Amino acid sequence: MNVLVGGGVLAVFVAGLAAVLERSRRAADLDEYTLASRSFGAWYQTMSFLNTWIPGTVFITFAGMAASAGVIGFYWVPYSLLTLVLMYLMAHTVHAWGKRWELRTQADLLGMRYGSAAVRVVAALIGVVASFPWIVLGMQSLGLVFSYLSFGHLSPRQAVVIGIVFLLLRQAWTVRMGMRGIVVSDVYQGIFAYGLGGVLVCGLIVSLIRGGHGLDALPSSHFLLPGPGSPEGALYLMSLILTGALGSWCWPDMFVRLFTARSVQVIKKSAVQATPWLLAFAVALSLLAMLGGSLPAVAQAPAEVFFLIASRGGPFVLALACVVVLAATMGNVDSNFQALGVQVSQNLLPGHRDPSAQVRAAKACVLVLTLLASATAALTLDTTTGLASLAIVSYQGICQLAPALYLGMAWRRGNAAGALGGMVAGFGTAAALQLAYPTSVPWLAGLTSGVAGLVVNTMVYLLAAFLLPHRDEEAARLRTLFAARAAKSQPAGLVGAALETDRS
Repeated sequence: MNVLVGGGVLAVFVAGLAAVLERSRRAADLDEYTLASRSFGAWYQTMSFLNTWIPGTVFITFAGMAASAGVIGFYWVPYSLLTLVLMYLMAHTVHAWGKRWELRTQADLLGMRYGSAAVRVVAALIGVVASFPWIVLGMQSLGLVFSYLSFGHLSPRQAVVIGIVFLLLRQAWTVRMGMRGIVVSDVYQGIFAYGLGGVLVCGLIVSLIRGGHGLDALPSSHFLLPGPGSPEGALYLMSLILTGALGSWCWPDMFVRLFTARSVQVIKKSAVQATPWLLAFAVALSLLAMLGGSLPAVAQAPAEVFFLIASRGGPFVLALACVVVLAATMGNVDSNFQALGVQVSQNLLPGHRDPSAQVRAAKACVLVLTLLASATAALTLDTTTGLASLAIVSYQGICQLAPALYLGMAWRRGNAAGALGGMVAGFGTAAALQLAYPTSVPWLAGLTSGVAGLVVNTMVYLLAAFLLPHRDEEAARLRTLFAARAAKSQPAGLVGAALETDRS
């Protein structure tokens, strides 16, 4: 009987999603396929941001940290809010450059800013390499969802396989419809994940407190943060927040969200709309997980805290919890496949002049990445620990796009040599230190490998900026480029020519 309840809730969710997607417009050209013709308003942008930024792994990884370690599990709240601040501040520059020169990927923007094909290719490679392990982990995390949704009828391995097959079938719409289908489904999935999910989380909090599992039931260690003298180091918490905030818009699937809006005002309004929603949901979920740390079952499996608490409410509540995590996971995985597929086709493969060939190439790359990730997830069912470690390394690595990205948009003096050298030196430093010190670097007062890499990265960037001044032609190109931020209508001039040269 419980299996019928779980299957019924899942069927209702999937049927609604299929109906929404089938009513959406199909992609007719490359701009429509990659960016939905930059047509979305604030509500769509807000839901698209939430469904990309808060993946299903938040209900597992971050919730598990709050359940096992306490208040440090809230660290994703401040860096998520800083992400929205950056979104507001970047809106004008990204939209002005993206729309005026038809940029479709983050690597496009960096390549144009520095007038360098090498910068574009390296940025695209870092984005793809860093994101791929997270896609695989997202697919594997659905094993937990289908394991609980089957109420014990599936083995862990069978549940993971079914989760992978489910996402593989879901990708049929992503490959066919492109960005419009993703954003439209983000609204539907977001209502389940953060609307219904938020109500469910609040109800479970009340249930726990009434059942005697309040904050007073937790050990004192759950209320301590790493500081001077702690094993992690004095700068560990600061490093986590800084890495999270600066790395937020370095992810290709996040950055492309800034290109799908129809105006600067839409992006800024979306940032404002998302702030209270994200704050309320993130705090509530972290608090629920922390309160659940007092349950004996959670102490044995903290990563399953959300499902274990929901199971106390009966099969229907547990089934709803599973669908909430499923909806959040689908939004993140879908956007990753789409963003990376387009990034590969646009920035790493030979260019196509024929528009229809460009669309076919983008669809083919999305399909190939989907199949590759599915195969990897299936082949690494028993090696998730190593894959998780690789994903942590990749998170420290993706942040190495930050100096070239943020300083490049704000400061005219940065050059291609600094951007390229900084990315390579920073990524290498972060990867080496992460392998040697998985948590934090003790001789750097607890800095994480990513922050240490950012220091090296920024130093290289600044040294190149001051030691290698721009030539006259490059200085003129940059004046035109930065002037476009202040003018709605600006002739492409040298910038447009440089972009066409860079893509060829």
